[in-house]
Order: sequence, then structure tokens, then C-alpha cells
Amino acid sequence: MLVYVRGAGDIATGVAARLVHAGVSVVMADIAVPTCIRRTISFCEAIRLGEVQVEGIRARLAQTPAEALEITQAGDVAVVVDPQAKMLDELKPAAVVDAILAKRNLGTTRDMAPTVIAVGPGFTAPVDCDAVVETMRGHFLGRVITQGSPQPNTGVPGVIAGYGKERVIHSPAAGVFRSDRAIGDIVSAGDVIGYADDTPMCTQIDGCLRGLLANGVRVTEGFKCADVDPRGDASYINYISDKATSVGGGVLEALAMLTDIFRG
Repeated sequence: MLVYVRGAGDIATGVAARLVHAGVSVVMADIAVPTCIRRTISFCEAIRLGEVQVEGIRARLAQTPAEALEITQAGDVAVVVDPQAKMLDELKPAAVVDAILAKRNLGTTRDMAPTVIAVGPGFTAPVDCDAVVETMRGHFLGRVITQGSPQPNTGVPGVIAGYGKERVIHSPAAGVFRSDRAIGDIVSAGDVIGYADDTPMCTQIDGCLRGLLANGVRVTEGFKCADVDPRGDASYINYISDKATSVGGGVLEALAMLTDIFRG
């Protein structure tokens, strides 16, 4: 089975990992300059670096649909620059998963593939997808919804070790992002973790720098640029998060419900 995943950030990577472990071939699509911050656990980094590994799974950049299929046949995840999903006609996947996490539908429709699954707010099953998976932290995280929509976006990050919105660092101004910090650095409240042009941005809490935008990305005021984990354990930067794993499990369950993936 071939599944085409729209988006290749940290949540989408959690989805892809669950699929790969279940024997599913995966092609992931993202924009030419990805804006994910948890880059050590995001397959979209293959667009910038050519190839990456996350938890032992290798992802490689492909330029064409044929090259993407060759990569999947070798057992790796293929990553393509295809924000408009123009490669679908040639790839002919059994399913499309929208894991862009834009909090709204950026063009995914039920006719993109025999099975279409979406992740997070902005979708209603079975209107624009066959199923949608809940992404809100809490009791319903990872649940499969076949009638209706997930919980609406609150705009407030989930609470970890007592901190919610304080964990995320947004740009105070528009400009080009730059930083001399690295993901995994231990930081203290008030530390400068980067700049938008010459405007500094600081962390509000102590912890481990779990996410950091790549240098050279142009940002707008309010753009999410970094994420501090108050638990302070740098080893977490190497592992797909509990949330991404739960969402990935929901996508895998939806595939099992809607296709013959496990029925032979």
C-alpha cells in the first residue's frame, strides 16, 4: 500500500513512522522552504539536507514521482516538494493523509484518493475526508472521527510540566530568522534564542530548546520560531513526541477501518 502524506513536519512524521512500521510505503509532500521547528524529528528536513533519519527510519528527497516510488521500493520514506499535490495522478496512492496541521483545509478533497484521512481542525468527515483524527491534547487525542469534526483550534499550546503558551516563542517582528543556538541547547528564561533581522526573541522559561526554525527562513510578526521543553531532557529531541505517536496511531486505525490493509 502506498500512502501520500501532505505535510512532513513533526506530527506528519509521527504519522509516517507508524505507517512504515506497519509495512506501508510513504511519500510525504511539503513546501520548498519548510517552516517546522522540531526539525530533529521531522522528515521535511530532507528537503533542506537531501536525506535524514528519525528513529532509524530514513527519508530521502525525490525530484519526480518515479524517483519517489524508487525510494519507497527501497524501504525508505520519499519526500517531495509538492504543496499542490500535483504528483497524485502519477503516484496513484491508495490513501491521502492531510497532516499539514494548518488548522484549516488547504485544498484536500475526498476525490484525491480512494481513502482520504485528515488530521486536526478544519475538516469534517465525511464531507471533505473519510475520517479525521483528533489532535487536541487530552482525553480524545488520537481518536478517529468518521462523522463530524475534531475540537476547534484554541490557539493555546498544550500544557507540559505546567507550561502552555510560555513554551512557544513567536517572532516579535517581521524579518529573516537567524540563530546561533542549536536544538538540544539548555536555556534559561530571558535568553536570546534568535533574531528576526536584528530584533531579538527571548525564551520565557527554563528548559531544553526542543524546536528551532532553520536559519534564513523569512518570518512575519507572531510567527512560531522556537519551542522550549520545561522538562529539560535533551534526549527528547531525538524521539517522536507522544502526541505525534498518538495521532499516527489514529491514522493507522482509520486506514484499517477504511481499507483492506490488514485483510489481505
